[in-house]
Amino acid sequence: MKKKWLTIFLILLYLDLVFNLFTYDSYMRESIINIVLFDLVNSFIIVLLTNLFKDKINKIISYVIFGFLGFWYSLFYIFYKVFSTPFSISLFGQTDQVLAFGKEAVMSILSNLYMVILFFAPLVFIIICNKRNNHSRKINIDKKTVLVYGVLLLVSISIFTLNIFVQKRETGRIYNLYFETNNISLNIEKLGVVNASSIDLLRIIFGFEEKISVVDNASSLENDNDIFEYDYNILDIEYPSGYDKINNFIKNETGSKQNKYTGMFEGMNLIYIVAESFSEIAVSEELTPTLHKLIHEGFDFTNFYTSNNLSTIGGEFQALTGLYADNSILGSWRGGKAKYLYGLGDVFKGLGYNTYAYHNNSAYFQDRNVYLKNLGFKNFKACYNGLEKVINCNLWPQSDVEMMSKTVSDYVNSDKPFMTYYMTVSGHFYYEKSENSMALKNWKYVKDLPYPEAVRGYIATQIELDRAMETLLKKLEEAGKLDNTVIVLLADHYPYNLSLENINKLSTYKRDKMIEVNSNNLILYNSRMKSVKVDKVGMSIDVLPTVLNLFGVKYDSRLIMGKDILSSTEGIAIFKDKSWVTNKGTYRASSGKFTGSEEVSEDYIKMINGIVNNRVAMSK
Repeated sequence: MKKKWLTIFLILLYLDLVFNLFTYDSYMRESIINIVLFDLVNSFIIVLLTNLFKDKINKIISYVIFGFLGFWYSLFYIFYKVFSTPFSISLFGQTDQVLAFGKEAVMSILSNLYMVILFFAPLVFIIICNKRNNHSRKINIDKKTVLVYGVLLLVSISIFTLNIFVQKRETGRIYNLYFETNNISLNIEKLGVVNASSIDLLRIIFGFEEKISVVDNASSLENDNDIFEYDYNILDIEYPSGYDKINNFIKNETGSKQNKYTGMFEGMNLIYIVAESFSEIAVSEELTPTLHKLIHEGFDFTNFYTSNNLSTIGGEFQALTGLYADNSILGSWRGGKAKYLYGLGDVFKGLGYNTYAYHNNSAYFQDRNVYLKNLGFKNFKACYNGLEKVINCNLWPQSDVEMMSKTVSDYVNSDKPFMTYYMTVSGHFYYEKSENSMALKNWKYVKDLPYPEAVRGYIATQIELDRAMETLLKKLEEAGKLDNTVIVLLADHYPYNLSLENINKLSTYKRDKMIEVNSNNLILYNSRMKSVKVDKVGMSIDVLPTVLNLFGVKYDSRLIMGKDILSSTEGIAIFKDKSWVTNKGTYRASSGKFTGSEEVSEDYIKMINGIVNNRVAMSK
């Protein structure tokens, strides 16, 4: 019995160690302690479960347990490899995404087959051990032994619980992860896959509300050097009873100020684009001259991030709502159950605009037709609900150039100002020319570049986006609408299907896979403006409030968790494990370490952590 317990404990520890070492490339002492103590609890549970019945049933139970663990760890690992975002149980409700990218999942399994073998090795080991041991069909242990291991289970639970409460109650520590915040990425890294899954399941069943805290001295983050005193972008608003957390948050939040750019584009047309896997690493004056021009001749953002949360649907959610994406929002977002006060289509329709929305892949994938309609785009057009009549929807991925060239005529002669939304698809993985029609189409431009095929293919897909933007500008100019049109373009996420090694082949500096891999460009351009360099940190959720302010829209900045990048409020970029970047430096949630060009106080770090936690929690 003792030997069996030790074997099970070592197997559980092996699974977590293998997962974390290959997923995160590091292990910290705190994580090891948390995982060892939790695996200790689970080892006693499994020993008891596999010794309470007759030998045949005990064997079946052990096979089921270790078979499930092999599957579960493989699922988490492969999902992370395919989508570069952590898996959670709530994502089982989004099976269409997995099915739609079934081929990619199979390819990822094959390319990471050695990891699947490592995760299923314990099951093979248990089967071999059971065959070697000739147990009788009777119960092999006496009641005294069961009692001893039952007591040991209770002791291990007590030690594990004590560990939770004796650690410092700080952001990212085990107490915070259990009781105050829902940080799936950090849960997996610091607590282990099974522990994180247990927390996830309990929160799905019983619900969980993140702690909303009053952040002291948050107003001191304003960097207001203007000689004029500007009003705040806030409204006189209060939610009815039952929304106490939101009301308390509003009362303690100052919001962001208007600024010298408020209303700069009032009354102009707007074209708002979320570009699939767009990244600054592919932008060059030689190969993508139009993108290069738009980036540097408008507002030139030098510290912008497109935080990858939940792949494309998460990136689109962040770009269109100004809220931080989380697994728990997907149901209401996709199902059209929630009403967004500042839905992009509704806001501009309220200003008297005609609104349009287009996507060059399926209108129905992930219920895009539902959630875009819920944002005010009632005439959304994509493949299989009308766009297939004018573009070739049988390609993969479809052409951004075709989409732009065939849709501009819908709105360019509008009798009112127009607001047009595009979600592109040409930049989608995989990037080998045999797998990607856009890579093949533009291969002649990249074939001689000194990079692997996938890197060259990725650049080729961005050339397609560049040509699409060139087409758009040309058609606007021909119609006499270019000078009166504002173009916004941001990515849904970085090209996460490229390995970090390949991304760094194109990068001008070495990026890490949690924070700097998300560094990106933001296009905010009008042909009549002079270029304005913006060094303030910003991210995807900041784009909507920035646009609203530029167009002179009256809105309450406290109800959008992103903040106007052009305002005096200090910029904060938030990442999937609640790490963050400000202009003072970078905070890594996994280690709790801050690095920057200047020293900051612990109070500053605590304050930003509080703001980050509040913005993520309030987004839900």
